[in-house]
Amino acid sequence: MTQISVPSHGPDLSFRQKLTWFAHLFKAVAYQYHRDLGREVGALIAREAIIIDVGAHAGQHTKLFARMAPQGHVFAFEPGVYARSILNIVFRIRQFANVTLVPLGLSDAVTMETLHVPLKRHGSMGFGLSHMGHQTDGRETVQEEIHLTTLDTFVKDHHLARIDFIKVDIEGWEAHFLRGAMGSIKRFRPVIMLEVIEPILARAGSTPAEIFEALLPLDYAVFATSEHDAYRMKSVEGFSGAADFLFVPKERAHLVKVG
Repeated sequence: MTQISVPSHGPDLSFRQKLTWFAHLFKAVAYQYHRDLGREVGALIAREAIIIDVGAHAGQHTKLFARMAPQGHVFAFEPGVYARSILNIVFRIRQFANVTLVPLGLSDAVTMETLHVPLKRHGSMGFGLSHMGHQTDGRETVQEEIHLTTLDTFVKDHHLARIDFIKVDIEGWEAHFLRGAMGSIKRFRPVIMLEVIEPILARAGSTPAEIFEALLPLDYAVFATSEHDAYRMKSVEGFSGAADFLFVPKERAHLVKVG
């Protein structure tokens, strides 16, 4: 695994938070979620695919993609220091030679931003809901300054010659990501999976329409899916309510099993 180092300083953990950290680590190492997704998108991911995982969290998608593309590479972007403390150990234990952990967020500018990490009722870190933008649900959060770049900048700096699949789950920052990725998307025409939830996008000043207006003119077919429905794919014309949306170049849409 290649490690790109950017200085980042997170909060000291309480005793309870340390206990839940071990629980988070155990689940991240021992379990593999999203297997149904792997079956649904398997025809779209070649063994040599280059995959961008934006918002790697505890690495469940990254692990899945790394196994699906053993001759390719997964770039796992995770700016949060709590999540990265887990990912570093997971990837080391799993000995993934085809994963690079990138300690950056992806946005529409090279800058810094505040990451809000919600605290659960008993004080544990709700790092799966870490987000940028306004904090609107009244929860107490831990704040962390993080580094952001754009996908287009990363592609240029690292001389990437292809991108085959992009997964984006960054709690409302998806439209910001797209604005910084359009050059790469137009060039490589990857399959793109984005979480689109209207009130969460609103927290970052965005709307679902921004996402669909950016991608539909590029001749993509769209499918709505959800882990709660075993990632079964439903063909849609546009935003149809909160879901994960799979944008597939129309010339490859026949590879998607609907139903």
